[in-house]
Amino acid sequence: MCGIVGYIGERECTPILIEGLRRLEYRGYDSAGIAALEPGADHKLTTRVVRCRGKLGNLEGLLRDSRPVGRVGMGHTRWATHGRPSDENAHPHKFGTVSVVHNGIIENYLSLRSALAARGHKFSSETDTEIIAHLVDDELKETPGVGLREATRRALAQVHGAYAIVVLSDLTPDSLVAAKNASPLVLGLGDGENFVASDVPAILAHTKRMMFLEEGEIAELTRGGIEVIDLAGNAVKRTPRSIEWSSVMAEKAGYKHFMLKEIHEQDRAVTDTLRGRVSIEKSDALLDGVDLDPRELRKLTIIACGTSYHAGLVGKFLIEQIARVPVEVDLASEYRYRDPIIGPGDLLLAISQSGETADTLAAVKDARAKGARVMCIANVVDSSIARACHHSLYTHAGPEIGVASTKAFTTQLAALVLLAIHLGRRSGALSPEAASTLIREFMAIPHKMADVIGHSPQIQVIARRYGSARDFLFLGRGPNYPIALEGALKLKEISYIHAEGYAAGEMKHGPIALIDENMPVVVVCPKGPGYEKVMSNLVEVKAREGKIIAVATHGDNDIGSIADEVIVIPDAPSHLQPLLTVLPLQLLAYHVADFKGTDVDQPRNLAKSVTVE
Repeated sequence: MCGIVGYIGERECTPILIEGLRRLEYRGYDSAGIAALEPGADHKLTTRVVRCRGKLGNLEGLLRDSRPVGRVGMGHTRWATHGRPSDENAHPHKFGTVSVVHNGIIENYLSLRSALAARGHKFSSETDTEIIAHLVDDELKETPGVGLREATRRALAQVHGAYAIVVLSDLTPDSLVAAKNASPLVLGLGDGENFVASDVPAILAHTKRMMFLEEGEIAELTRGGIEVIDLAGNAVKRTPRSIEWSSVMAEKAGYKHFMLKEIHEQDRAVTDTLRGRVSIEKSDALLDGVDLDPRELRKLTIIACGTSYHAGLVGKFLIEQIARVPVEVDLASEYRYRDPIIGPGDLLLAISQSGETADTLAAVKDARAKGARVMCIANVVDSSIARACHHSLYTHAGPEIGVASTKAFTTQLAALVLLAIHLGRRSGALSPEAASTLIREFMAIPHKMADVIGHSPQIQVIARRYGSARDFLFLGRGPNYPIALEGALKLKEISYIHAEGYAAGEMKHGPIALIDENMPVVVVCPKGPGYEKVMSNLVEVKAREGKIIAVATHGDNDIGSIADEVIVIPDAPSHLQPLLTVLPLQLLAYHVADFKGTDVDQPRNLAKSVTVE
């Protein structure tokens, strides 16, 4: 993994490939490369590969004096899985006449590598990806005239694992072949040219007509069109769809970083997620394609990873309190390995920004195979998880470029409120009057979010005051406990400062030992249930000389006498507070990271879409 782009047409491909990779930088990567078919001294087309460790700037430096000149090619940004980041392990990989780029993991690569080595193959990298080039090249040599698509199909029959690949051969200069299994791949249709990429933004500037490959499908791209088959060789009919995203949505729009821009977009994103889905007149949340009767549910289990997991924890509070439906929350990366009890009568709700998270997708497939209903909350239409589910509730965050999730998280929270209202009305736990009141408050939230984001200059001052600290502690109660977890995660992700999130009531059961005059303690303590208990926790922190940064409700006249810093939010019902309380924590993490000079949009070791387990 992480980024793939391919082109075939009449234009010079190198600028298109570099531009596409640039638009995929948000996914995170440690090396980059391109391959293009260019004419040699004898005018015969030969694939030339240029790759290196590091950012795209390093690759562009290599290309400045001598770049491949061709009309067919592919590019890749890699995030290391097998083999350390290095020039040798960077993609594309070439063996014989075949070059390949690959996202995912080949699970049986060791046995394949051993079998190939026994036949005399020599390897130039530590990667699992190189195996594919060897397998395809063998198929081309062993069966003259077989064609690149058929050779790739035969090679993939030997492969077990997750992959999105693009294959290029010196022997077939008029085609590119792409294949997918458990890693995303999109095809773009142009006029006399066609494209392939791991994500829409890479090719959106060139075409809005796209097709998404399904599991176990192979596509052959020529200048004249795209043909799709399955792994058995059967033709697949696929109708292109129009992608309405604007390329401008992927620009910074004057902000210093994508993350800051996306923080400021959250009121709009939540508004878009609510639009057409709430009705005060009907006292209901109207969710197209979602047909659930909570009275028939034995259990609802939410699974997710990272930031989406924190959204799921908030969702547990929301659904249990509003709909009175029992909810479990599990880390998707652990779920399958504890032999979960799930089956008919159960609902599994998967939350994933990209809709491609490998751990979450595997859990969805496992639950569905056991007879459970499966549903997802995702930001990407037609993503792998969405296609694997019975029901999909899409957020409308738009493209999120920064690796650290912000607007995807708050739109997930909004979707969970919608689901809680929807289930509550059908379970009978939420009366029409209570639903109308909650919906009115919900519709006012985007305006209140914009108000909180307006405190960014104050939070920047606080960030510079405490940005040199080695450790942070985040505390919260009820639905704001997951917000404390999320605040700690954001700070860790982009500033590389050690931070821990805790339920405030757990502070005295261990973490209090860490508190001294050098420990900033961020406390989420808006007015509402548990407020007095959190205030007691603050007194304990103050007694140990901890520095308190409080997120509190506007008009709270008590908090200022205890906290060193106070960031206020508008008053809101406790069910909706997380949509507001998380915003100061996102801004705090951003401003601390900016103060420290870290790579805010592409933090080290992280990837936007985690498509391997």
